[in-house]
Amino acid sequence: MRTYRLVIACPDRVGIVAKVSNFLALYNGWINEASHHSDEQSGWFFMRHEIRAESLPFGIEAFREAFAPIAEEFSMTWRITDSAQKKRVVLMASRESHCLADLLHRWHTDELDCEIPCVISNHNDLRSMVEWHGIPFFHVPVDPKDKAPAFAEVSRLVQEHAADVVVLARYMQILPPQLCRDYAEKVINIHHSFLPSFVGAKPYHQAALRGVKLIGATCHYVTEELDAGPIIEQDVVRVSHADSIEDMVRFGRDVEKMVLARGLRYHLEDRVLVHGNKTVVFD
Repeated sequence: MRTYRLVIACPDRVGIVAKVSNFLALYNGWINEASHHSDEQSGWFFMRHEIRAESLPFGIEAFREAFAPIAEEFSMTWRITDSAQKKRVVLMASRESHCLADLLHRWHTDELDCEIPCVISNHNDLRSMVEWHGIPFFHVPVDPKDKAPAFAEVSRLVQEHAADVVVLARYMQILPPQLCRDYAEKVINIHHSFLPSFVGAKPYHQAALRGVKLIGATCHYVTEELDAGPIIEQDVVRVSHADSIEDMVRFGRDVEKMVLARGLRYHLEDRVLVHGNKTVVFD
């Protein structure tokens, strides 16, 4: 079913829900799903509505025009998207295949409602798997002594393929600050740790040395500060003193791909609202 997704964040006050509901009722808008959250600490209100597109007498541009006065009245940060317009997802990976393979499978079986115009990698190892799916594969090697040319090419490819979102499916390179700024809240990373613990490289090794009983993975938006962006989704798995580092890596891979897939799906369905360095996720 084709829907419009109306997503709103604004200073909290009386009458927001009533105003939006009355607007939709005025035009016979049929609400399939409604989610609200009032954050007492920040004093902000968050809302997401899914509306049957066929129930409205106008298209999305006319909706924006008609709704604009309400948005101005309540100082809303807002967007409305059309579920018929699939988001374009550029995937990036290095040598490890588990997250990329999982996303490609979910896309292939229509579990992820998006387009994947290309995959970019700094190694050639995963080319055959990507091309089997009929997706263009671009090998962009990164010279550790001079990374700028590689990331200039990455930026060019992302722009050329009109990416709505970039997913780092275990892409083991740190993106340059300018790319992070250009695609703020549009680059999703999976970190193989339950952030904010064990940031950086080899988190499972760090966790094993600490004797932790839970390991996990974190899906988050990429910012200029390493592994510190707004968190979209997390999950954990229990481990014990009897588990080796290799066991933890194996357990962790399963968690990583599940967390990344959920986080990406929430983003694709406009379920994530970012406020400062926190998120509201209407799952």
